[in-house]
Amino acid sequence: MRTRHVLVSGGSRGIGRAVARHMIRTGETVTVTGRDAATLQEVVQAGDAHHYVVCDVTDDHAVVTACKKAVSQAGPVDVLVNNAGGSSSGRFGTMAVRDFVDAFQLNVLGAVRLCQSVLPGMVERGTGRIVNVASTAALRGYEYVAPYVTAKHALLGLTRSLALEYARSGVTVNAVCPGFTDSDLVSASIARAAGKSGRPAEDIRAEFARFNPRGCLNTTEEVAIAVAFLCSIGASAVNGVALPVAGGEVG
Repeated sequence: MRTRHVLVSGGSRGIGRAVARHMIRTGETVTVTGRDAATLQEVVQAGDAHHYVVCDVTDDHAVVTACKKAVSQAGPVDVLVNNAGGSSSGRFGTMAVRDFVDAFQLNVLGAVRLCQSVLPGMVERGTGRIVNVASTAALRGYEYVAPYVTAKHALLGLTRSLALEYARSGVTVNAVCPGFTDSDLVSASIARAAGKSGRPAEDIRAEFARFNPRGCLNTTEEVAIAVAFLCSIGASAVNGVALPVAGGEVG
């Protein structure tokens, strides 16, 4: 009996890499995707994934090609973790419509493309797990990141729609909603905020941490553990949920 094949988008760093690493520890076969081949090679060489495929999730053809290559390397995809995403920041009045289009392409349509690639096989086999890495931004609003908040709300809507549509197929579709997490994405946000405001990065980091009632940032490992639960075979009755990993920031 083969191990399950887990495909993690945006798996070269941060939460995605932590998910890949944790899945390997639980005995799964893991393929990571990302845009930079050198970084992905480093992930595999470090033992945090078995395989990699270069993929820009905003490109239709690239996603189809990457999924075919992943299957050729490790077999059908049993578990999909849609982690690829990102954010831009600024006052709403200074943002262009293009900022919203770009956020939607990366955070929502990237997940749509990957889901469309792997769902037929999952349905045919009668089993599968999809976890979309959303954010507390899918559950509430934040200032100065309107495109990101808008896109993550949409990703949660996609999650709930697919969960219902495929409920009788043996496939579950869930979302994990991390609060501010000690990851590359948050570090980049802190650096941008510090650059724009002239404030020390340490002060901005502390400000982010105050959103969490524990007074600290989440760790990527904490998020990975939540993702692994939703991906587990035993979580077959957990479907369409938005699981916060935020220390009580949202319920």
